[in-house]
Amino acid sequence: MKTLYLMRHAKSSWSFDDLSDKQRPLNDRGRDDAPLMGQALKKRDIQLDLLVCSPAVRAMSTAALVAHELEYPADKIEVVENIYEASVPDLLTVVKQLPDAAKSVLLVGHNNTLTEFANLLSPSEIPEMPTASIVCLKFNTASWAQVDRANAEYYFFDKPKNQ
Repeated sequence: MKTLYLMRHAKSSWSFDDLSDKQRPLNDRGRDDAPLMGQALKKRDIQLDLLVCSPAVRAMSTAALVAHELEYPADKIEVVENIYEASVPDLLTVVKQLPDAAKSVLLVGHNNTLTEFANLLSPSEIPEMPTASIVCLKFNTASWAQVDRANAEYYFFDKPKNQ
């Protein structure tokens, strides 16, 4: 069994005109929502084997804040270049290449692709993912390479407004 948590990065700031899209930081709400969602995962007794994220500052910051709440070592967060500006097939490739030793993985990425990707894999329809929201899917397989909607189960969709 494999468990995949798909998380859209928390709310980012548009206040810095001189920064590139990749460099945009979290805003105040994002800095509040990311740990809030980490706490929500902790309440569910979730323990991650692996946390992967986009190299965008807002995604890395989200991942670090969630990791802190879950007591996941920040130095073990894997930054995956292909998550930034990914297409749905790109995200599928990233997931299918995850190490099979990892049973529980959190992927922090970007919309609109993340919502589309969640809907590719989920047997239940996922609404548009707001910032800092998380979708949990479980797959009846021992290998990430075999992840597919056909062996998927939808577990939950959570967002900061639910907390």
